[in-house]
Amino acid sequence: MTRLSKATLAGLPTAIEAPRARAGVTTGIVHFGPGAFHRAHQADYIDRLLDHDPSWGIAAVSLRSHGTVEALATQDGFYTLAIRDAEPGMRVIGAHTEFLGPQDASRTQALLAVPETRLVTTTVTEKGYCLAADGTLDVGHPDIVHDLARPAVPASVIGWIVAGLAARRAAGVAPYLPMPCDNLASNGAKLHAALVTFGRALDPGLGDWIANEVRVPSTMGDAITPASADALYADAAAALGVEDRAAVQREAFAQWVIEDIGGLPDLAAVGATLTGDVGGYERAKLRILNGAHSTLAYVGLLRGHASVAEAMRDAALASFVDAMIREDIIPMLPPVPGLDLQAYADAVLRRFANPAIVHRLDQIAQDGSQKLPYRLGDTLLANRAAGRLPRHVVAALGAWVAFLMRRARDGAAIIDPAGDRLAALAMADSPARVIEGLIAEGLGLPTEITSDMALVAALKTAAEAAFRGEIAQKMSA
Repeated sequence: MTRLSKATLAGLPTAIEAPRARAGVTTGIVHFGPGAFHRAHQADYIDRLLDHDPSWGIAAVSLRSHGTVEALATQDGFYTLAIRDAEPGMRVIGAHTEFLGPQDASRTQALLAVPETRLVTTTVTEKGYCLAADGTLDVGHPDIVHDLARPAVPASVIGWIVAGLAARRAAGVAPYLPMPCDNLASNGAKLHAALVTFGRALDPGLGDWIANEVRVPSTMGDAITPASADALYADAAAALGVEDRAAVQREAFAQWVIEDIGGLPDLAAVGATLTGDVGGYERAKLRILNGAHSTLAYVGLLRGHASVAEAMRDAALASFVDAMIREDIIPMLPPVPGLDLQAYADAVLRRFANPAIVHRLDQIAQDGSQKLPYRLGDTLLANRAAGRLPRHVVAALGAWVAFLMRRARDGAAIIDPAGDRLAALAMADSPARVIEGLIAEGLGLPTEITSDMALVAALKTAAEAAFRGEIAQKMSA
């Protein structure tokens, strides 16, 4: 079958939206990490922007592998975005102008140096920023050690961004805006600090210039993006009449929140949110969406469910999660300008119920000791500070404890950085003893609640009920 390309756009079915007549697109963005989330999320916004301002095309750079950029190059940068939702759809994206792999370092260097490149974006996962546990640059990371010794041929995205900034400084060209698009809290501040640290290690003057002249906006992006698979490629071929081996898929919902620092494309015109309070949006997502996700995972697995959508078809569980959001979480969130928290909660619950997205509960349940302090623990502490006992959050944490105990007794691995220790604690003779051990070691439960006797007692009661299989009764009480 013929591959999707610029030459085949005109012959696509008229029902398929595609940039058939677009011309004059030039590169304004260099993006590191053109994986599925970038192509299904950020590139979708940019693609729609190009209809009004063609100066923001994206040069896609892959630092590690060739597969994605080669697939894009074969198709002249065009690929299908499939929407998997109650109202499915497909459109062709054409936001990319160049496709650069590890062998194209000289071209990447050239693009970073020219004034036409005004934005450098990244989706390299949290690990890709080479940060230590405290969020600062890990100067002992092998890639950072390499880049400090050989700055002309960087291995890390930090090294690449600083190399481009150094070249512009030397040429008297204004710096571009680096903009991280991975979801880590305060990502702009963390990236800026890492760039300054790296720059100063190379040249104190360069580091000071980055500190004073380079601005890095924080961002938050959200859209469930399942991995591409043969079924997607088959669906795209059936709809388009041509083969597309770079197709991506996501739910209909997409959110891109960007710190409004100026110098950005007009992304608000295509649906992005520009704000002075990205942290408020992050906090709402973490506590409402992620907190509810973890609750569905632990309670849902105990009730025999496998996916988020399946768990949401459990009326008692869906009602419990809704009540947790409305009664325990939202009252403890400060107002966020431009964000209606109740409407956001409505959207989250609709997304969870989407049958077209299969999001496995066992995946969400991983790394609970790392995730729960932020997803549920902060809400727990905020409620206690306000003199409230958040019974739904307490029950959710009790379900996590019961989940750990079931896994440990079944001999199943607990996938968590502290998995071995959690398994050992979970073999205690009662849920109450497990709770005591988790609190004492600060694993998933905050040590500061040790003296809160009423809360500790409530957690023990919840864990005991969950372990006995009384989840339904606790939820309907």
